[in-house]
Amino acid sequence: MSRKSNDKPNGPRRQALIAAVGNATQAFQRASDAFDDVVADRLGLNRTDLRCLDWLFDGPKTAGHLATATGLSSAATTTLLDRLERRGLVRRVRDAVDRRKVLVEMTEDGRQQTDTFYAPLAQAGARMLERFTDDQLAAMRDQLVAGTELIDRHRARLRAD
Repeated sequence: MSRKSNDKPNGPRRQALIAAVGNATQAFQRASDAFDDVVADRLGLNRTDLRCLDWLFDGPKTAGHLATATGLSSAATTTLLDRLERRGLVRRVRDAVDRRKVLVEMTEDGRQQTDTFYAPLAQAGARMLERFTDDQLAAMRDQLVAGTELIDRHRARLRAD
C-alpha cells in the first residue's frame, strides 16, 4: 500500500507512527515468545522442540529442511526428531513420490496437543480481525510478509558472518 501524498516523508507525525509500529511489533514479538514459553512448558518441551512442531504445522518436511529452519546441525536435528518421535508427536514417513526421501510429519496426537493451546488463540485472533476492512487486512498481511522477508534476510546475513 502506498503512502498518501499528504503524508510528509520525514514529518513528526509519520516518524511517531513508524516508531509506534516498531514498538507495537516488538511488544507483539515478546507476547508471542512468552506465550510459546508457557505452551512449551505445559507440553514438557523445550522451545526448539516447539519451534520444530510449528514448522510441521502446515505439512511434512525433510529433516534437512527442519535443520535449516531451526538452525541446528544434522546430528542435533536427528536427536530432536528422535525425542519428538518418542513422545508420539512426530513420525518419519517415506515420501509418496520419491520413496528414497524421508519426511517428518506431525502425528494426530501432536496436532491435538498443540491445538489445545493454539486453536483458542487462533479463533480469538480471527474474531479480532473481523473488525478491520479488507484494505486494512491486506495492508497488515503485506506488512507481515515484508517484515518476515526482512527478518529472514538479516538472519541469513548473520549466519553467513
